[in-house]
Amino acid sequence: MSKSALSASPVQSRSHRAQSRSHRSECSPAGRVTRSLLGWGVVAGPFYIVVSLLEATLRPGFDLGRHSWSLMANGEFGWAHSAVLVITGLMVIAAAIGIGRALHVRTAAVLLAAFGAGQIGAGFFTADPADGFPVGTPAGAGEITWHGLLHLVCGGLGFLAFTAATIVLGVRFLRHREPGWGVFSIATGVLFIAAFGGIASGGAGPMVIAFIFAVVLAFAWLGLTCIRLYRRVS
Repeated sequence: MSKSALSASPVQSRSHRAQSRSHRSECSPAGRVTRSLLGWGVVAGPFYIVVSLLEATLRPGFDLGRHSWSLMANGEFGWAHSAVLVITGLMVIAAAIGIGRALHVRTAAVLLAAFGAGQIGAGFFTADPADGFPVGTPAGAGEITWHGLLHLVCGGLGFLAFTAATIVLGVRFLRHREPGWGVFSIATGVLFIAAFGGIASGGAGPMVIAFIFAVVLAFAWLGLTCIRLYRRVS
């Protein structure tokens, strides 16, 4: 082999690697739209959780170990939590469209969009004051109003849709020989709906904490799924 060929070889190798990286980073116009939509699924969870926790620390009388986050939609600054629910729901719907475009699984996309719509509905229909929050509210479940009932219905239907979506995608992952993601998806949905059932049945204390962890798990699943699909879109 000639001396010039030897000297050119590393340069060619670096050029080939650069071209490979450039090829991987290329993305069609449709792919860029899909990636943008998936990005909202990564943002939705941190936004909802961080802002809600910040609200919880600033709202007088609110107890994270006893009160459902939905109760923060009541009181003088209740509009803030309602807005958080609506904005988060819109982000989830955007992510659902992105997941549908990336995987071509219409059923899962529709179910996740229904989850987002449920959050929007829960933001428009305020949960009833209960368990001493806002300050001055009597202890206990309190009176059930039409908007409190609709809040529960919107949230409940949205949570059922989310659980169904995780199962649909979990089964798809299993069929495509991705057992880790399949089990993660199905387990997330099952744990989430179980925690919701506990808190909806009037559970307090440990059940409230369990539901908080379930919410974190659900949004973690959504964010990780969107990141995974983002890397695959071209």
